[in-house]
Amino acid sequence: MSAAESPRPSLRHGRVALSIPGPSVMPDVVLQAMHRPMPNIYEGELIDVSTSVLADLPKIVRTDGTPYIAISNGHGAWEMALTNTLSRGQKVLVLESGRFAVVWGEMAAILGLDVEVLPAPSPHTGVDPAAVADRLAADTGHEIAAVLVVQVDTATSVRNDIPAIRAALDASDHPALLMVDGIASIGCERYEMDAWGVDITIAASQKGLMVPPGLSFCWANAKAHEARRTADLVSGYWDWNQRNDPDQHYKRYSGTPPISHLFGMRAALDLFFAEGLENVWARHEILAGAVHAAVEAWSTDDGLGFFIDDPAERSFATTTIRTNSIDVDELRRRAEDEAGLVLGLGIGADDPRFRIGHMGHLNPPMLLGTLGTVEAVLHAMGAPLGGSGVAAAAAALAPHL
Repeated sequence: MSAAESPRPSLRHGRVALSIPGPSVMPDVVLQAMHRPMPNIYEGELIDVSTSVLADLPKIVRTDGTPYIAISNGHGAWEMALTNTLSRGQKVLVLESGRFAVVWGEMAAILGLDVEVLPAPSPHTGVDPAAVADRLAADTGHEIAAVLVVQVDTATSVRNDIPAIRAALDASDHPALLMVDGIASIGCERYEMDAWGVDITIAASQKGLMVPPGLSFCWANAKAHEARRTADLVSGYWDWNQRNDPDQHYKRYSGTPPISHLFGMRAALDLFFAEGLENVWARHEILAGAVHAAVEAWSTDDGLGFFIDDPAERSFATTTIRTNSIDVDELRRRAEDEAGLVLGLGIGADDPRFRIGHMGHLNPPMLLGTLGTVEAVLHAMGAPLGGSGVAAAAAALAPHL
């Protein structure tokens, strides 16, 4: 066979690079901690590790509230939050800013709650706190029992202003519970549960918390626990009361504990505290700035562009990119099949988009590898480019190196 007839070699051999917005890249130390034989679940090391994880989880979201761990994905935490605090027929106000608060609301409707959705001003913006304030002020009878919002919507990559939403509640002296989904943001974005007046925070293990899927978390303050006294949606598995101060430790998990995940969570928390939570947040902001610089450089009228219009509303955990005339399916296919880079699928709307996750266990070589590969594929496709995103990202990182 002549050189001209030789098949084109694939460049995808080697470790696949995962750049989706969760599950994120897992630290080796976390995976190693999980790789262990099963222990006694009634006494000994597991109890010590579990107790230490529960003691340290409030530090991650800056709260004095109580943490609960369920064996589930984030949807489980949604249900835990709703069933422990609300009663059938009560109204919840869902603040739409993409896909995930709406899906949380759909779960609430299945549970028998009266769901009202307040849309964002456009698909490319976050929640409007002024509109929230107006709706709550109009609720003079305080029919709304809870407000549901995501800090970061994983589909749109918008970051919502949680303190401003709290201020909207306070402006009308409204008693509704403020429930915040931090699944895409906890461990990546600044989050101050108590200082911001959040009553319930939920998260899951597989994104910024750097542990494989399987754990969900719910932090509840005193107001949320007071609501538990009258809630009639409580079910056996999700019940907070069954998990508080049990006579045997395994009952904190309503059964056999998530053994391997607890050891992994301990290792992940140790990484957080070794780096320092403020430094973790700052690292994510810097790396996100590099991604945003790359997208800005790539952008053209008929090519790539930001999905979220306002730079102040763009997440530090994930970035959603519109592709316009560029074939997004071909872009993702070439990236994965030819180069070993997995990019996030665009979800939640019809317009073409893809997502880059920049969360958790991440550093400049990993990020620049993603951006460089995307740029190479765009060149291979003959896609319109405004400039080099890699050069722009490197320039954004340079002051921090």
